[in-house]
Amino acid sequence: MRAAPTIMSHYRLNYLDRIRELGHRVTPQRQLVLDTICERGGHATAREVYEQVRLTAPSVNRATVYRALDFFCALNLVAKTELAGRTVYEMMGEEPHHHIVCTACGQVAFVPDTLFDELAAQLWEQHGFRVALQHMALAGKCRHCLSLPPP
Repeated sequence: MRAAPTIMSHYRLNYLDRIRELGHRVTPQRQLVLDTICERGGHATAREVYEQVRLTAPSVNRATVYRALDFFCALNLVAKTELAGRTVYEMMGEEPHHHIVCTACGQVAFVPDTLFDELAAQLWEQHGFRVALQHMALAGKCRHCLSLPPP
């Protein structure tokens, strides 16, 4: 019995088609990197992706994984974000989303894209600047960490 397709497997198939549509090859190594990011379903460092890929294909080297990550980022299939001092990668979803990251405890929370609609409109009206809000992370301190006494 086959498992029901997941949202990430749906993304994966769409992304593989998109790569081909753009005239690029889907190499086995690229497919492994994409599979790994999809399977993780969240934020992964390049090292974590590399280590996971090596479990399946020990002959794949680190440079190949890093090049594949850069390739997917250039095609806007994968987002590269700084979260809590770490560079992480995740699949770009159908809808833009953003993160807020506590610089004290490292907690990450998702923020809906619509929260920034008014800011984007004001930037356009006041400065003639159209901001690209596909994916971003805002750093600060969470409520809990702000409530703690200073060290």
